Amino acid sequence: METDTAGFFVEPDDYYPPSPPPTSQVYTLQSGKTITLHLVGHSPLEAHHLWNGSRIISKYFETHPSEVQGRTVLELGAGAGLPSIVCSILGAEKVVVTDFPDPDLVVNMKKNILGCELLTGADGESEGSPIIADGYVWGADPTHLLAHLKPVKRDRFDVLILADLLFRHSEHSNMISTIEATMSRKKSSTAFVCFTSYRPWLQHKDLAFFDIARERGFLVEKILEEKMDKAMFENDPGDEDVRKTVTGFTLRWPEEKCI
Repeated sequence: METDTAGFFVEPDDYYPPSPPPTSQVYTLQSGKTITLHLVGHSPLEAHHLWNGSRIISKYFETHPSEVQGRTVLELGAGAGLPSIVCSILGAEKVVVTDFPDPDLVVNMKKNILGCELLTGADGESEGSPIIADGYVWGADPTHLLAHLKPVKRDRFDVLILADLLFRHSEHSNMISTIEATMSRKKSSTAFVCFTSYRPWLQHKDLAFFDIARERGFLVEKILEEKMDKAMFENDPGDEDVRKTVTGFTLRWPEEKCI
């Protein structure tokens, strides 16, 4: 007797759980005005979270607006792009907000730019826009990112932002290579690195980023430390105080490497 196997290997429609739907979160500026940020439903690159590091560095720029006003800004691994949007609102001359060149991620960054009523004349893609979203792989050729600076007659960025990226330990060298290739060789140029050690038992690996930066000649300085009311992932293991703490550092060029 022949066994009827038709459809036996066809998975039912509900075999795989559905991807979570996109969500949104609201960031309140010190002025009381708000920014609504759309997040992708799920991303293996963790872009479906609004990370604490992005919140804290955005707040830092609000209290230190001269760090970004009139300057060119590049954000790496931006996710929703909150710090970049805040920099543009504060008067940055040109902002390029980047994440991995996945169409969903880039489209979502543009959506957040277009949806922000506090941005003037910004569409997220035209060269005349004060803030542009683009895809970028850390350590790759940044020529297409630098090309966005032509309308403002600059060749490199004054400010770089890396918010909650240090848990990607294998990418530390590539991140620093990107800073080397894109940050203007001026004493005032600054890369802001803001992060939490979400896995406290691997904190030493997070901090190894700064060892590599020093080896590559950068001046490293701690500029902030803030403890959140609660850990971002409350049920995760490890020291809760460490998981609640956001720390910020800067990387700058030493005088001998400035032009």
